[in-house]
Amino acid sequence: MKGRLTWICHGATQSNRDGAFPTDEPLEERAVEQSKRLVPGLSRPYRVWISPMLRARQTAELLALQGEIEPALGECDYGRWAGKGLADIHASEPDGLSVWMTNADAAPHDGESLSHLRDRVGAWMERHLGDGGHTVVVTHASVIRAAIIHVLRAPPEAFWKIDVEPLSLTEVSSDGRRWTLRLPNRARSD
Repeated sequence: MKGRLTWICHGATQSNRDGAFPTDEPLEERAVEQSKRLVPGLSRPYRVWISPMLRARQTAELLALQGEIEPALGECDYGRWAGKGLADIHASEPDGLSVWMTNADAAPHDGESLSHLRDRVGAWMERHLGDGGHTVVVTHASVIRAAIIHVLRAPPEAFWKIDVEPLSLTEVSSDGRRWTLRLPNRARSD
């Protein structure tokens, strides 16, 4: 059975604004208003999966999406870097940051490597390859990047070449045997 999987990135948080590694934090007030704009264009899914992190749960609630909490769709574990700004990490652990950004197997923050994140998300996707109908996942930019890399079988360094904005939608589809990236069909009005 053909399936469609819509990945929704949670709304913006203070960490997004500050360029910091996130903690389990709430949405910004502005994200609450912005999420209301998604609701009219969002088709009702057969099933919904939600990251256990607060910002993803809040986004799902604002979008009137009720579903199951799925730990496999949780944010990357940034270990001791969680809550710290990228500039601070660059100043205090420049070698660690450099290794983390160039070696997908590295976890200098004592958290999760990008390879592990990719494998975790890819394994979840493979378990749901045969799900028919429309599924929505409310999760994080890092998880969506990992999903895109899995679908395209892209090299790990492609992780840094994918920009996933807060409240953005990414779609993939399945024929029950493989996933494919779906690009939106938006009619131009010019």
